[in-house]
Amino acid sequence: MYIERLKLTNYRNYESLDLSFSPKINVFIGENAQGKTNVMESIYVLAMAKSHRTSSEKELIRWEQDYGKIEGDVQKKYGHLPLELTISKKGKKAKANHLEQSRLSDYIGQMNVVMFAPEDLTVVKGSPQIRRRFLDMEIGQISPVYLHDLLTFQKLLKQRNHLLKQNQGKQTLQDVMFDVYTEQYIEAAVKVIHKRFHFMELLQEWAGPIHYGISRNLEEMKIRYRPVSGMDAEWSPEQMAAHLAVKLKEALPRELERGVTLIGPHRDDLQFIVNGYDVQTYGSQGQQRTTALSLKLAEIELIKQEVGEAPILLLDDVLSELDDYRQSHLLNTIKGEVQTFVTTTSVEGIDHETIRESAMFHVKQGSVDAEKD
Repeated sequence: MYIERLKLTNYRNYESLDLSFSPKINVFIGENAQGKTNVMESIYVLAMAKSHRTSSEKELIRWEQDYGKIEGDVQKKYGHLPLELTISKKGKKAKANHLEQSRLSDYIGQMNVVMFAPEDLTVVKGSPQIRRRFLDMEIGQISPVYLHDLLTFQKLLKQRNHLLKQNQGKQTLQDVMFDVYTEQYIEAAVKVIHKRFHFMELLQEWAGPIHYGISRNLEEMKIRYRPVSGMDAEWSPEQMAAHLAVKLKEALPRELERGVTLIGPHRDDLQFIVNGYDVQTYGSQGQQRTTALSLKLAEIELIKQEVGEAPILLLDDVLSELDDYRQSHLLNTIKGEVQTFVTTTSVEGIDHETIRESAMFHVKQGSVDAEKD
């Protein structure tokens, strides 16, 4: 799949922008704070209905405007698909093929993207929250059901936390509603955990061999999903539910003390093991970057396998963060197969034919000019 055309109205620093793209490589060149990343972000938002940079949607709307709009013409193997996302103070309105989508979970996945930005290099060494977000965003693209389950879980977590906060400091909690929420919470949590385990198995199949190749056949990587409650991927949903019920009962005194739910998918983490060592704790910066790059390249292959066509790749200011060898490995992998968007302050130092053959766009103070052949 590839995006042929992008139109922005009142988005970030763009009052109006209308661009047509190459189905192969598109490079945006410009100094920092000129609007390169805003174009990249808009493609991501069009696909995912949320930003990778901010949780405040009003930041996406141009200063002193009531709404912002992103429109895209996407070419998929089954034909042409127009997408539209409008962001206003009232919320988001999404259209696919000119039809308004009643739920965003039905909209997400129409266009698949893989974003690789400098902050993604922290997926290994950063906080567990970053890794959970990585999981949720990627599974959501290939499984609308997962997004629905995740939203249900988050709603029940909020309700359960509300009752814990109300009863904070008590020794026990005897409340029929709390018992009902806990039962529903367990059911929703197990669905999320089960899907995450399955996704990690699929990702491992691709990431392991890719990492082995990038490390010049020197390193073997394993990814582990680590539920805080201590579960095993082989367990049935029923076994997971029974185990979670026991763990929540044990944790209740501590939960009442702190006023929050301490056990569940919102506390889980990922672990990356290279040659038997935890990369987050013991890996060099090079190993951590190889792990992050392997994950992104594995995402591309996994989405391709699950949806039947390659996603769109967004490389936001990340090439300069990779050494020549990792740069070349990345560009060789995507060559000719994946529509790719690259932002950079300069193409000097990126010595690769893939970049030399790309469509070039120059960005300056919110203005984008396509380079003529």
